[in-house]
Amino acid sequence: MMKQALIGEFLHEAENTRKLLTMIPDSALEYRPQPHLWSVGQLASHIAEVYNWYGPTFNQDEFDMGSYKYDKGDISKAANILEKFEENVSKAKTEIENSDESQYMNDWTMSAGGNPIMPSMPKIQVIRGFLYNHLYHHRGELISHLRVTGNKVPSMYGPNYEESQRS
Repeated sequence: MMKQALIGEFLHEAENTRKLLTMIPDSALEYRPQPHLWSVGQLASHIAEVYNWYGPTFNQDEFDMGSYKYDKGDISKAANILEKFEENVSKAKTEIENSDESQYMNDWTMSAGGNPIMPSMPKIQVIRGFLYNHLYHHRGELISHLRVTGNKVPSMYGPNYEESQRS
């Protein structure tokens, strides 16, 4: 039952993420609001990469970021980021579908080289917080980056600002 709820939210939100990523023009990829913040391309790539974390999160009780190989791919074109998103979201969907609900309350730890980075918590809490909510947070950042550069953003939870202003 919990798995079905996770899949339903995953599918709905993956479509929202897809709508957002398809609206990124190549001309915006290098924009960053401040020198220390990620560029649009880096942020979009990170969003695509989060979907690659579903396997280690659903199938392991410890995720060692020290040995994880982050693959941002070629972020010189928005189409490349979207392609990576599509690959990763397909794998993530399969991970959820094949997951064992009886494991959702297992303690889960993120570490780096054997040293815990965050406290252990039930895997379901990690799935909702680390995978789902983390992604939504970065989508919001990406929307802000795109808006400030004058680019359009999709409606996700009802009309966006531009749509709400139409008479």
